[in-house]
Amino acid sequence: MKLSALHDPMGSAILEYQNTGKAAKLRVLSSMFEEDEIPAEHLFRTEEEMPEIEKKALELAKGRILDIGAGAGCHSIALQNKGFEVTAVDISPLSCQAMKARGIKDVRCLDISEDEIEEKFDTILMLMNGTGIAGTVEGLEPMLKKVSSLLSDDGIILIDSSDLQYLYENEDGSIDIDLAGAYYGEVDYKMVYRNIKGKPFNWLYADFSLLQTEAEKVGLKCELVLEGEHYDYLAKISK
Repeated sequence: MKLSALHDPMGSAILEYQNTGKAAKLRVLSSMFEEDEIPAEHLFRTEEEMPEIEKKALELAKGRILDIGAGAGCHSIALQNKGFEVTAVDISPLSCQAMKARGIKDVRCLDISEDEIEEKFDTILMLMNGTGIAGTVEGLEPMLKKVSSLLSDDGIILIDSSDLQYLYENEDGSIDIDLAGAYYGEVDYKMVYRNIKGKPFNWLYADFSLLQTEAEKVGLKCELVLEGEHYDYLAKISK
């Protein structure tokens, strides 16, 4: 579902930073963690400022590219500057307005779970915890099925996530996870920017084994490409 400007804290921060070069705190709230914040300038990072996982994804990208959840468009711009044909999509009209102002040629405001895209793509990018879009474990399989339907025959999905198991690890190495409860990577979030309050949403951090299992359920191959420095990883998914 596309966002309303009245309930789009991140889009508001992105557009303000694009227009003025500065922004207030983008607050991130969760019932599971202490309050955090996302610096707006981080969403405008250059390729040189990106973590190794994102640099690797840009290095592997090929052909016609779809950037899902593009935000401020940092990945789309880096690839467009290299001569790639990039389509950047986001559910935030404000973020899309900012991306157009930044010079991204093909920006579309849509929700991939609801809206149709006619073209096929050689690379689909889902970065900055791309599994989060699924929301829950139950949402991961249908999300992968929908996204893979947009691939060309030899296309690839480059997606990253993190294994939150480390949050439940004791000093002796044991893990305190309720196996009968919800999956430990399912997180609830709410964002606030100035007086703009976003609606609560679910966000999924999927460990690699879970991602691989759900990909195989819909006939996809899932390979581990690179592990990051903080329990994060990049995966490549193909038909």
